[in-house]
Amino acid sequence: MEFKIVQKTGKGALLFILDKEEQLAQTGLSDVQIKFVKDTFSKEQTSVSINQYSHYVFVYLIKEKKTAWQTTEAIRKVGADFCGVLNKHKLAEITIQNLSATTNAAFILAEGMTLANYQFLKYRADVKKKTNSLTLINFTKQSITVKDCNQLNIITDAICKARTLVNEPLNYLSAVQLAKEISLMGKDAGFKVTTLHKAQIVKEKMGGILAVNRGSIQPPTFSVMEYKPAKSLNKKPIVLVGKGIVYDTGGLSLKPTPASMDRMKSDMSGAALVSGAMYAIAKMKLPLHVIALVPATDNRPGEEAYVPGDIITMYNGTTVEVLNTDAEGRLVLGDALHWAKRYKPELVIDFATLTGAASVAVGEHGIVCMGTADDATKKAFAQSGFNQYERLVEYPLWDEYGEMIKSDFADLKNIGGPSGGAITAGKFLEHFTDYPWMHFDIAGVSFATSKKGYIPSGGTGYGMRMLLDFLMNYGKA
Repeated sequence: MEFKIVQKTGKGALLFILDKEEQLAQTGLSDVQIKFVKDTFSKEQTSVSINQYSHYVFVYLIKEKKTAWQTTEAIRKVGADFCGVLNKHKLAEITIQNLSATTNAAFILAEGMTLANYQFLKYRADVKKKTNSLTLINFTKQSITVKDCNQLNIITDAICKARTLVNEPLNYLSAVQLAKEISLMGKDAGFKVTTLHKAQIVKEKMGGILAVNRGSIQPPTFSVMEYKPAKSLNKKPIVLVGKGIVYDTGGLSLKPTPASMDRMKSDMSGAALVSGAMYAIAKMKLPLHVIALVPATDNRPGEEAYVPGDIITMYNGTTVEVLNTDAEGRLVLGDALHWAKRYKPELVIDFATLTGAASVAVGEHGIVCMGTADDATKKAFAQSGFNQYERLVEYPLWDEYGEMIKSDFADLKNIGGPSGGAITAGKFLEHFTDYPWMHFDIAGVSFATSKKGYIPSGGTGYGMRMLLDFLMNYGKA
């Protein structure tokens, strides 16, 4: 999508955002058309389309919800609705004029429109026929600032890049290819990327990554990204960690295919999210020193695969009794979280499609989180979750959950039993930290089976706007 700021509305499709009916006088509509719009509003409809033959005019009346964040989400969803109308009528561009008192209304509406316009058509023979017509969103100069227009472009682009990574199949996106894609993003955005390949991972003795990789014929990778501006607000780095299981069969603890393994190309959604976030951070030139880590491999039941009952030694020397090879994400993340200690970080944030338990608990409507960060940090994350309608539900990390992952034969076991699964997984990760840390389990929100509003079928990029909102407000009172 392309965005432009224009001096005035042209003859193409126009969209006016109002919060009062009196503002209709500023739209240039005729008295008859204004009456039609008012009549439509009186029927509890907030969006109106007018075909003026030479062009379309759309009018949207903002209705306040109970909270500001619910109002914002409603605007975003209306943007998605308008995207559908524009593509239905094969319109290539639209100009948005915000007449309302909601200063960011044009930004939010265009965000919903742009995210709804995303498509993944790389493998379609009918790509020309299926490609959406909408390619350009104009804003009148009073509707958005240049800074916000650039920010909108960067954030939506980063989300779409993350979605595409998730949508790519394993026969293209191996762990090695994922590392290459991350390197390309680094070159484009201006952040440093270092890739550790299998020989280096073996040399480092990253036992969690190597155990999961044993059943694969393809090697693992470990990507290290770094963005360090000349001046940063944080004296010590913020570290992002993303689970990069490019495909998860469950290993020898094989998953069922329907409604499970058939979507497991998305098990690297955490890696896609933090990589996309790094792209946005660097492009926006945020005054933050940020490092991101992506441990990547697939998890297959090959001839050398690790088996239930194996005892492995993690990167930090902890021994782990593997009781379920489908609880592999915590093994690769454990190694990455230990690696993060070398930076003496100010905060570590991990994203992972870690447990079905998190998905069952909150479904597609939020993210399960937990961690050892201070209350102010948790409160800031929660606020960012509301701001972006990517809401958080915090779980406890009580000591009793740690008792559930103690093993009779090793230091830890990689599952805790039939209850509290999302928390015991988080408790496992906590073992590998000695710094302020937050864990986000995105299992329920990272991949959608059907399109809904501005969320497409496939990879969603859910959680990135929340993370970027948090980072953009980091250090502010």
